[in-house]
Amino acid sequence: MPSGDPGDAEPREAPGPRRRGPLGTWPAVGLTLAVLVAANLAVHHGNGPSGLVTAVVASVLLLGVLRGAGGTWADAGLGPGTFGRGARWALVLIGLVAVVYLAGALLPATRTLFEDRRHDGMGAGELALRVLVLVPVGTVLLEEVAFRGVLHGLVCRTHGVLRATAVSSLLFGLWHVLPSLHLATAKPALTAVVGDSAAGAALAVGGAVLFTAAAGVLFCELRRRSGSLLAPMGLHWAVNAFGYVAAFLLP
Repeated sequence: MPSGDPGDAEPREAPGPRRRGPLGTWPAVGLTLAVLVAANLAVHHGNGPSGLVTAVVASVLLLGVLRGAGGTWADAGLGPGTFGRGARWALVLIGLVAVVYLAGALLPATRTLFEDRRHDGMGAGELALRVLVLVPVGTVLLEEVAFRGVLHGLVCRTHGVLRATAVSSLLFGLWHVLPSLHLATAKPALTAVVGDSAAGAALAVGGAVLFTAAAGVLFCELRRRSGSLLAPMGLHWAVNAFGYVAAFLLP
């Protein structure tokens, strides 16, 4: 994996100048949450191109909120000079996820973890659409800009990286409540553990929130070490996209 040492040829992101904007930190966080709540409802109750439009529009609005609070591109993990380094991290992480998924899909003991009834009947065209469009734009762009870019940047500017990571990761976990409502019945391996009752569904949602919050901590650390939002974007895309590929290929 690319090194995070200060002596690397390409430096990690430099903190942006701490200018003050018309919005304070916590009013900006509140406005960010309002945009995210609206986007979450729109994305998960809409379908087709509307979800992509929502993701792009929400991402632009959120970056505007960061700028309104005095934030810079560097605060969002998109500072000049960070893209090459972030891309190298992303490529290495994508390769690692591919190896892990391949091993998991080939081993009988872990193969059932990739089964997902939500993808039954998915054709090659739909797979390509999900992997190349819906995941990178509808999921990764919005979530990384929102949680590792804007929220992390807003809080980190005034309260430091630890609090920024905590706030971003907790909210990232809660963001996944709606997508997890039918998780217990969609994943056969999970159904075998929690059952298909209301209590099982609640356990599945709670587990998904905790798991994604922990993943959020990892994503924040990747953003910090690489100095670029591209690193968590790469890992995020690989985990989601290769999950679709595995579900499609396995009988």
